[in-house]
Amino acid sequence: MEKVRKFSISNIVWRTLMLFAGITILSLGTAFLRGGNVGLDPFTAVNTGISGHLHLSLGVYQLAINLLIFVFIIIMDRKKIGIGTVLNMVLVGFEIQWFSALYTSIFGTHLNAIIIISNLIIGLLLFTLGASMYMGADLGVAPYDAIAPILSDRFHTQYRTIRIAQDVLFMIAGFLVGGPVGLGTVIVAFFTGPLITYWDRHVSQPMRKTIDGMQKVSSGGARIGYLLTNFGKSSYNLVTQSYELTNLMQCRLSQYSPKDLQDQLEITQRNMKIAQASYESSQHRYNMLREEIRRRQRAATEMNDDNQ
Repeated sequence: MEKVRKFSISNIVWRTLMLFAGITILSLGTAFLRGGNVGLDPFTAVNTGISGHLHLSLGVYQLAINLLIFVFIIIMDRKKIGIGTVLNMVLVGFEIQWFSALYTSIFGTHLNAIIIISNLIIGLLLFTLGASMYMGADLGVAPYDAIAPILSDRFHTQYRTIRIAQDVLFMIAGFLVGGPVGLGTVIVAFFTGPLITYWDRHVSQPMRKTIDGMQKVSSGGARIGYLLTNFGKSSYNLVTQSYELTNLMQCRLSQYSPKDLQDQLEITQRNMKIAQASYESSQHRYNMLREEIRRRQRAATEMNDDNQ
């Protein structure tokens, strides 16, 4: 009976939304890396370089190369194929183009040390978070992202080891074909596997557990309350964990000048205000939901007492 609930229509719908959100966040992260001119992730760097030589758009070429890798997945492990595979193949390249154009229209092309470092950190965090979310939905993964899990299963090796080796090889290929390889590409190559593992543990797995646990709640209204309550807590945890992780990475990536430190302090203060506002909003929603659940429980208890 539990298996039927797990694969119910509503469960698939919520997991598809999680998948779509992950793909969108991943594409947005890539746009930040592109806007900071720090180099793209290895796979996109290769595709950008080759598509430029062939005078094709990134979206069209990336779709074509994904189809070739798709054949490899069918041969090696077709269980990795699902709706997520198709959506990633079709959407990512075009979403990166759209978000990149949006980024340019909002922020322009002016670059300085603070913008470059900020874009690198934001892009890397969003890219790996998105990858973790769409893979965590367990509805199939992108052809490129399926390579490391397949090889790690075949050779009984840790996922992060295979993923780093894979990204490094594609990074070298991206450099050889003239793709946008830079500091960001190197960092993505070495941090993608560990960061995806981090996001899996702190975001994607709790999110998937919440979606699956929702099937155990009987009524539709109670399901929505359950979902919003758990997602409210997860959202706050995500904000605080991202903030802490960002600070840690900033300390390791660069040593700031006194002026840079002052600029970074102002940026951090603004981020803290945003995080505080997000927390207060989530706490307000959480209190309302808990009060509504208590009210319904009291009403049900009173009704049972009247019937007795």
